[in-house]
Amino acid sequence: MARVVNQYVCQQCGAKHRKWVGKCDDCSTWNSLSEEKWAETVPKGISGIGGQQIIFSPLEGNEKYKKSIKTGVLEFDRVCGGGLVAGSALLLGGDPGIGKSTLLLQAMSALANAGNQVAYISGEEAIDQVRIRADRLGLSSAPVELATATNVRDIILTLDVPDAPEVVVIDSIQTMYVDNLDSAPGTVAQVRTSAQELIRLAKRRHLTLILVGHVTKEGSIAGPRVLEHMVDTVLYFEGDRGHEFRLLRAVKNRYGPTDEIGVFEMTGVGLTEVSNPSELFLTGHSDNVNGTVVFAGIEGTRPLLVEIQALVSPSSFGTARRSVVGWDSGRLAMILAVLQTRCGLNLSSSDVYLNVAGGLRISEPAADLAVAAALISAFSGQLLPSRIVVFGEIGLGGEIRGVKQTEVRLKEAEKLGFECALIPESLPNRVKQKKSETVININKMVSLKDLLKLFEGPDNISNTMAH
Repeated sequence: MARVVNQYVCQQCGAKHRKWVGKCDDCSTWNSLSEEKWAETVPKGISGIGGQQIIFSPLEGNEKYKKSIKTGVLEFDRVCGGGLVAGSALLLGGDPGIGKSTLLLQAMSALANAGNQVAYISGEEAIDQVRIRADRLGLSSAPVELATATNVRDIILTLDVPDAPEVVVIDSIQTMYVDNLDSAPGTVAQVRTSAQELIRLAKRRHLTLILVGHVTKEGSIAGPRVLEHMVDTVLYFEGDRGHEFRLLRAVKNRYGPTDEIGVFEMTGVGLTEVSNPSELFLTGHSDNVNGTVVFAGIEGTRPLLVEIQALVSPSSFGTARRSVVGWDSGRLAMILAVLQTRCGLNLSSSDVYLNVAGGLRISEPAADLAVAAALISAFSGQLLPSRIVVFGEIGLGGEIRGVKQTEVRLKEAEKLGFECALIPESLPNRVKQKKSETVININKMVSLKDLLKLFEGPDNISNTMAH
């Protein structure tokens, strides 16, 4: 028998509390509890009365699975693992106004033009507003079926038919509600129940479900964390409002890699794909400014060259300032400590500013050596030679460790015209490209002391690079 109880649920982590408290015991968030009514079922035993017998199937079945549906937007398909999988649920999150609806409208229009049946259900905008955006993007002629609805019961009744659309977009999940729950849309109970019912429909009808999720100020998708566990794929659409670049990043994918990114450029006619993001992120790179270093990174299976900028200035206050944009501030503190302890480079009385140009955020430790080179260059005032790339991981002992996919990084650098590279000592001295006579000069680094020797004199760097 079910009885209705009042509980206080945290809107950040979904934890339940019997009474209101100012701080959630699970996630330590303040003022995040709201009162909700739950239907609590009291079990009467463990008998199977009222249940249904489960039918097992062999692991190797005779069913023919439908191949992934390619949207035609190559960067979107890359992040999704090659395309959209029938019966899967995808969650797309991002900051307000970053371009989530624009990206999905372009992808769904490409799908519809290819002959696929696509439905776009908006809970935030009217149909005319969606049409205005489509007209601005030049997509008004695409055969996309539009609807505005927020009641999950109505949506399921409409889509639970034999000729259901192949792909359905729900924009957004925070606006959906189930009418038998006594709570407002966007609460933990509504978001979780609405997503569960829609995902169940997608699995039953073998349609691809795409949910749009709001993002909190901390950068995570609003609502209970269980929402990310319920779906098959979680994508984040991110970018700096001061730049035109947009990155589509996969943080969970049951049908593909989780470290792939798609790069887009926001223009007046919507999002355009960037086939060679290295050239885009190096636009405006200057070789005659100290503290600038080009880092050869890897995002998924794609090499990506970005510029790392450092600025070291005397501190005007008692405590030196550390400001980081696009990188981990804790890792910067570690590199500064290693430079001071192992190399005698004291930056404790100087303000340090570090920036990854282009609005990109780097997370791999292979950027340690590039950051250290930028800091030393900014502190000494000496320039690195032009057309040089740097990558390598730094240990606490000051040693420089090897990183993965070295040849891919060097090939990308050589393709863009770079002639020299600073890499860990464990790597080969010269890397040759297949079917090519060109090579890139390699300077092997064992520890940070080898890097400091390059900046001891104005001619040391050029002489070392020439060998």
